[in-house]
Amino acid sequence: MRYAKKCNELTADYISSLPVEKIEAIIQGFGTAAVLAQKAGFDMIQVHGDRMCGSFSSSIYNHRSDIYGGSPENRARFAVSCVQAVRNALPDFPIAYKLAVRQENPHYGNAGILTDELGIFLPLLDAAGVDCYEVALANHGALSDTIPPSNHPYFSEPGCFLKYCDLARTYTDRPLCGVGGLGNPDFAAAQVASGRIQAVALSRPLLADPDWPRLVASGQTDSIFSCIRCNRDCLGGMQRHEGTHCIFDAKRAARVLP
Repeated sequence: MRYAKKCNELTADYISSLPVEKIEAIIQGFGTAAVLAQKAGFDMIQVHGDRMCGSFSSSIYNHRSDIYGGSPENRARFAVSCVQAVRNALPDFPIAYKLAVRQENPHYGNAGILTDELGIFLPLLDAAGVDCYEVALANHGALSDTIPPSNHPYFSEPGCFLKYCDLARTYTDRPLCGVGGLGNPDFAAAQVASGRIQAVALSRPLLADPDWPRLVASGQTDSIFSCIRCNRDCLGGMQRHEGTHCIFDAKRAARVLP
């Protein structure tokens, strides 16, 4: 955790002082990596709009005064160029974009796109070739904000990040994937059925029960070990360098399914 905090503190200096030649080389690397991913058998490329793309997008970290900094349009340039590099390399390959959103009042998330800037970023990303978005809170802050427990002071409710999908929908007609507190099958299905989102992303629920998709598909939802968003052995295990586990591991191992 101390290492991660130190890296976050250095992000602004790194992003703001990176030579343009290096930026351009990194952008081209996205296209090269996409081709390799396709050859390896992947069905889609996701450009992660939180880490480097998110740092360039954020005025908190991006203090540049050239074409990659300053205005929202300029801060969008790196992410847009990375998407374009993938699209140029693979004209017909699906591209997803991890849309990392940050907000103020109250402040959550440091990297990514400010909610008030979505109207500038999303049309540019659409035009660059994004086919769909996974929408979540931006990171480079406290991991317990981006992976919120059930007692989080602000993100405690099921579907805690879906409001960012609602904001994104104002500016794009691309399919949206929701994430955050969507482990209840009925709740998740209702969000899709309503058209609010078109797909559901699960992480902790699949650590709690890797059979979640099969059990939902077969109507055996009562057999699911449901994530309670305690963060004890998933996020906690990762922070303790013990690997990502779940408090239900032992019980699930003893389960007998038809």
